[in-house]
Amino acid sequence: MMFLGGLGIAFWLILLFALEWFYPIAFELTSWGATPGKRAFGLRVVMDNGLPITPAAAIARNLLRTADFLPFLYAFAVVAMLTRRDCKRLGDLAAATLVVYEPRRLSRAAFAEVPAVAPARPLTAEDQAAIVALAARASLLTVERLDELAALAAAVSGDRGRSGQQVTARVLGVAQWVLGRR
Repeated sequence: MMFLGGLGIAFWLILLFALEWFYPIAFELTSWGATPGKRAFGLRVVMDNGLPITPAAAIARNLLRTADFLPFLYAFAVVAMLTRRDCKRLGDLAAATLVVYEPRRLSRAAFAEVPAVAPARPLTAEDQAAIVALAARASLLTVERLDELAALAAAVSGDRGRSGQQVTARVLGVAQWVLGRR
């Protein structure tokens, strides 16, 4: 931009201003409710009542990032967060918002894509019901919890004593087999 002289510098400053002020607002107003950095950590911004963030709240919470930054690199934000039970910074207090953790869940399509696997041993009616119930709840569970529950049922797939995503896939495959999707 230097070759354009003063016009290039002006353009660069306007671009930096737009990125600093509108980047978080634009991303928080998407259906994800988070910037790419927050999404990477499983965080999102919602209103205090759990509803998606409103445009006015997104603007208010991000305008107050300047107040949080002062006087010494987010000193007010740290003090506000440490003195409040809900750990809100000034922008969240003014906008009535929360930053919440939203654990990653298995998509419904993931179970449909698992190939059927014959059980390693004959299954009782109770075993079949438990495996099918686990598969039905799979999309509502976090990946970690699903792995934990699949490890408990690993004997049906011949993986007794093991855990992990391969074991989970085989247990869900047994559920596919029990449901007749062979």
